[in-house]
Formats: sequence, C-alpha cells, structure tokens
Amino acid sequence: MMNRQELELYIHIPFCIRKCAYCDFLSFAAPERIYRDYMDKLIEEIYGQSACFQESVVTSIFLGGGTPSVLPAELVEELFAVLQDSFCIHEDAEITIEANPGTLTMEKLEVYQQSGINRISLGLQSADDAELRYLGRIHTYDEFLKSYQRARQAGFSNINVDLMSSLPGQDVHSLKCTLRKVMMLRPEHISAYSLILEEGTPFYDYYCGKGGAAGAGSLILPPLPDEDTDRAMYYLIRDMLEAQGYSRYEISNYAKPGYECRHNMGYWTGTSYLGLGLGASSYTFGHRYHNVTDLGEYLSLDLTQAGAAARDIQKLELKDKMEEFMFLGLRLSQGVSGSGFLERFGQNMWKIYGDVIRKMEGKGLLRVEAPWVRLTDLGVDVSNYVLSEFLLEEKPDVGFGHS
Repeated sequence: MMNRQELELYIHIPFCIRKCAYCDFLSFAAPERIYRDYMDKLIEEIYGQSACFQESVVTSIFLGGGTPSVLPAELVEELFAVLQDSFCIHEDAEITIEANPGTLTMEKLEVYQQSGINRISLGLQSADDAELRYLGRIHTYDEFLKSYQRARQAGFSNINVDLMSSLPGQDVHSLKCTLRKVMMLRPEHISAYSLILEEGTPFYDYYCGKGGAAGAGSLILPPLPDEDTDRAMYYLIRDMLEAQGYSRYEISNYAKPGYECRHNMGYWTGTSYLGLGLGASSYTFGHRYHNVTDLGEYLSLDLTQAGAAARDIQKLELKDKMEEFMFLGLRLSQGVSGSGFLERFGQNMWKIYGDVIRKMEGKGLLRVEAPWVRLTDLGVDVSNYVLSEFLLEEKPDVGFGHS
C-alpha cells in the first residue's frame, strides 16, 4: 500500500425523519421503500466508479447525510460489504457514520461495529430541549444521552458530538450549560458551528423578513443572539473546551490528542476524495465535480458507467489549487507553511502571496512564525474577509500554465 495514492470516500444518504428548519443540505424525508431503491443504485455506482481507483488506498470513509442512521441495519451491512469488495481500504482507515439521537438502536450499533465503522458522529446541537424544539430537531437531550451511552456500550471509542451556537433564544448561560453537560461525557471530538441563516430554509424566511413558519410546526421563535454575543459564544466554546484538554485544530473543530477527524483533515489538506450518492461532491485526478441532485434522475441513470452521475466538472488549474491551499489551510490552527507550499507547487509562497500576507499581518489578522502563517483571533473573527484576499489574478511571472 506504500506506493498507492490516498483516497477518501464520502457516501451521501439523503434521507432523514424530518428536515430541520435551519438545514440547507441535500436531505429530505422519504418512505422506507425508497431506501432499498436508493441502495441498489448506490451499490451500482460503487462498482462503476471503483474500477477507476484500483491503484488507490482508501484512508477514510464518511457516511453523511441526511441521517444515515435512519437506514435499516441490513442495508448498512450490505453497503460496507460492497465497499470492502470494491476498494482497497487501509486496515487503519477512519470510518465514520453520522447519526441522530432517536434513530440509533443496539442492533444498528452492533452492525456498525461488525461492518468496520469505528467512529460515530452524533448530532446533538444543544442540551436545551427548548432550543432543540426551535431548531425542529426530532430528539430531546435525554434521547441523545441514551444514544451516546448505547454507542459506548457497543464499544465505540471515537465519538464526535455536533453542537451549534447562536440559536434562537440562546444566551451565554444556556450555551455554558450545554458545554458542561457535553464535557462530562468526555467525547473524543466536538464540532461547534455557529448557526448560519441559509437562503431557502424556513429559518431564513422567518428571520430575514419573508414570513412563514420555522422550527417545529408553527412556533413563534425568539430572536437570535446579536453579533457581539455570537463572538462571545465562540470564545466561550474555545476557552471551556481547551481548559478540558480539547485542542482547537480548525476554526470550529476540537479534539482530544490524536482524535482529529482524519477525513476532514484530508479535505483541508488536499487529499483526493470520491463522493458517492445523490449530490455528493468529488475531487479526483485534478477535477472537481458533483453528482446529480435530483433523486428521480439519480435512480434512472446507468451507474455502471463510471462518471455517469457527474455534473459541473471543473479542471483545477495551478492558480485554483494555490488558492485552495491557502483558503483551506488557513482554517487550520497550524495554518499554512512556506515549505508545504514549495513542496506542493514548486514555487515560493512569499513570491506569490508575500504582499497579502504582510498586509494582513499589518492589520493584526495573520501571525507569521516562519515557516508558518496563521490566523490571529481577530483574523478568525473576520476569516471570510481574510481568505477572500488570497484570490489570485493570473500573472505571467507566476507560471500558471503548469500543474
């Protein structure tokens, strides 16, 4: 396996019990009879695509959605048997399944273990039941707790808990209570994202003046925290988690030593990934693309033909790759290094980005500790602005004609 190129697999399961009011992911409720039809097509796509990756070794698999844990145990078991048959999967591969409380049973967890899944990502979002109702979640904190305990009983020793901040009606005190409850459980990894109002969601319509219901049913929702409170929440999360031994290794991700999410690290550091299933995105052989997003179309395709579902195929030029190296690398707490840039592209990072790095350093948004360049706390607060400064204009002396 030493000479094989590393490959990550992302598998999209679009089904969920009920779509949350803030969610803009490709997900929806569907009758269970559709699950079998979808799995048949997904397996067809796996066999069709895997022929192109026989020289690769799979180092991580992420089963996301949607809510993959809504699938019956036998479908997950069948899926992983096909993956093992189709790809060269490293014996130490990180294999994650996303799960929502209320959909996990001991039977499912035992099948996950037997199928090689070694990491569970549990969507809690908040330990406050009122906040969960506002979000339209299908579970209570007590149901999350039971699911978490079941996962531990089933033998899972690598669990992520998803949290959200800046929720309707949330204040610093309620967030602190959520953090305390979660830290008592000692999960290996915690993801903590601030709520974003995404256009096309009930929350966006509700809070951006377009009217309509949000949350569960037609709840009247309390206001969202203001911008200052949002930033206070971000630093509260960081300080409380770091005090308990969690390292912030990416803007919104924290881990105990050695438990950083390898799959996401691959995304942020340029590892190739193959997306399988409805709407799944891929980055392979220097091209970025995504699968069709309409379920009826996906189910009608002949997926024995490699790439049959691929749409919007874009070849990344050297300029694009350099930009992504900076965009994604600066999200990491370690930042980007000049030596890493030179190794990846054969060019001097300071020759290409020196002016913008010095400009951002002068504003207190970047910290330079050779060979590393990192966001400061202030830079994290305005990271979208900082990262936008790393867009390149094509220049003849940079040599963008080579990849």
